[in-house]
Amino acid sequence: MPDTATTTKRRRLPSGERRQEFIEKAIDFFAEEGFESSTRGLAKRLGVTQPLLYRYFPSKEDLISEVYDAVYVNRWRPEWADLLTDRDRPLRDRLIAFYNVYTDVIFNREWMRIYLFSGLKGVDINRRYMSLVRQRILAPIVNEARAELGLPESASNDPEVEFAWTIHGGIFYYGVRVLIYESAVASDKEQVLEDAVDALLLGLRQKLTGE
Repeated sequence: MPDTATTTKRRRLPSGERRQEFIEKAIDFFAEEGFESSTRGLAKRLGVTQPLLYRYFPSKEDLISEVYDAVYVNRWRPEWADLLTDRDRPLRDRLIAFYNVYTDVIFNREWMRIYLFSGLKGVDINRRYMSLVRQRILAPIVNEARAELGLPESASNDPEVEFAWTIHGGIFYYGVRVLIYESAVASDKEQVLEDAVDALLLGLRQKLTGE
């Protein structure tokens, strides 16, 4: 028998709070069921009618966009940019500090599952987020490596960024193995990140200087 008090409380939620409740539950739903699931199934999970859900989100794509903002954009930290570009610290120290705080955010089960489901089903969450990563993480890392090596300032090119993607992707996949497959061999995340950063800096030195 449904809890009358809970139902009444939910019905009386202000529009903005109810909308936020729907987004939070949609995150859980898509993380578990993927993006093939219908809004009808989501409405059933929420305990509301499909027409009511459409009053808040005119289409499934609108709801997915809100999920993207909640899981990826809103969890982005503005201070990460300052951390990456603080030239008062050696780049190695900056990158280790950055990847420790960055992975504290992305090494999250719902983050990982939504990201993987979206890639499998052609939802553009992956493409939007990868564009963000290139612009705000990888290109700045290449530029900072160039500066630390004393090279002239120059826009990072595709091969340089692609190499940075290789290491960044390895860090991401370590999180997948930990959280999704539960098969990571190394349990010391900090050591894994230090090794990845060392490989990244060595590779960028070779790529940028030809040494």
